[in-house]
Amino acid sequence: MNGDTTETSETDAPTRRDYLKYGAVVGGGLLAGCAGGNATPTDDGGSESAATATPTATPSEESTESDPSTATPAQSYSVTMEPVGTVEFDEVPESIAPFTADYVDMLVALGHGDAVESIWYRGRYKTIHYDELDGVSVDLDGLTQLWNDGIPKEPFYEMDADLHLMDPHAPTDWFQAWDDSDLSEIRDNVAPFLGNVIFRRTDDWHDYRYYSLYDAFERVAEVVQERERYEAIRSMHDELVATVQSRLPAPDDRPNAALVFAGEQPEEFTPYRLSGNGANKEHFRTLGLADAFAGTGVDGLSTSDTGTIDYETLLEVDPDSLLLRYHRRGKSRAEFEDSVLSYMRDHPVGSNLTAVQEGRVFRGGPIYSGPLHNLFMIERYATGYFPEAFDGDELFDRDRLARIVTEGVDG
Repeated sequence: MNGDTTETSETDAPTRRDYLKYGAVVGGGLLAGCAGGNATPTDDGGSESAATATPTATPSEESTESDPSTATPAQSYSVTMEPVGTVEFDEVPESIAPFTADYVDMLVALGHGDAVESIWYRGRYKTIHYDELDGVSVDLDGLTQLWNDGIPKEPFYEMDADLHLMDPHAPTDWFQAWDDSDLSEIRDNVAPFLGNVIFRRTDDWHDYRYYSLYDAFERVAEVVQERERYEAIRSMHDELVATVQSRLPAPDDRPNAALVFAGEQPEEFTPYRLSGNGANKEHFRTLGLADAFAGTGVDGLSTSDTGTIDYETLLEVDPDSLLLRYHRRGKSRAEFEDSVLSYMRDHPVGSNLTAVQEGRVFRGGPIYSGPLHNLFMIERYATGYFPEAFDGDELFDRDRLARIVTEGVDG
């Protein structure tokens, strides 16, 4: 897959696509370590440790005077991320097609929300947190939804993005909608791929490097050349984590939690284990919440296990708290209590759960959690689980965060 990914132009002048090229590719192909396997949109992570690496940024020599149709820009750079390998850029992509919402949130955080072209499914992109950040928004309705009873290739041609910010295994192995020839077609005729499925760690086909939330965020910052914004948000994250962890009760005094998928009037639950290093659970790890299903024999949702449990099984576990994930977008805490929690309190078996009786039933948060999501989630669960320690405080400065996003200014 080494070589140029330019398209044929009707003129002799170079197009933007001419400035986006592939460099060395891990394993010598677009897909490295492809092993097959089924998956569903709600699969979650296991426990492998996240590997880290430093993004590569390589300036090229300034081009000498030459025919402008063949001249290259003065500064080029490259970004390396498995499974694709290294992608070289001669300028920052102006239009970017992500797949999962965690990567959309990264681009918004880095001040490049206007570059976002796509989302695989709108209902999985939670945007209510932007309402608390002055000047920060995204046109969700304007994004191309890539999922439509499959993943057709036509929208990729219609978007004509400069970069597909998505793991190439998403359409082939996660959804099994494409084969390698489809990937090569879109790569060669439209734009490169770069990305890594980070939200979970249970896929058999994901036998290449995993990235933590901030590892992936750092690489996206390299793509759009926003190191200062990345560092400023990383600083806010680290400050928040330090503040929260300094005020947490001792580990033995923290409740355990059962993370599950459930409907608005739940009668059965799909376990979505709290343990593991998927990026969508980073905020739970910050709080040191123990997995209530540990040692119970209840397995979590994975590519090979989509089983459910009922109230009776949940009562046998009787977790200290419940984290319910469901797919309705933007429900407030009050709305959640009036619908989901109220239903459980009236349920003949569910009402006996300790978590229900003590009011420790919470929304489970977004599946695809980006860096802005993450800050709000850490605060939400710190204040929800430990009100005596945090007393409903706002634990990070919204104005400071909004200035970083909209102006690139920290402070």
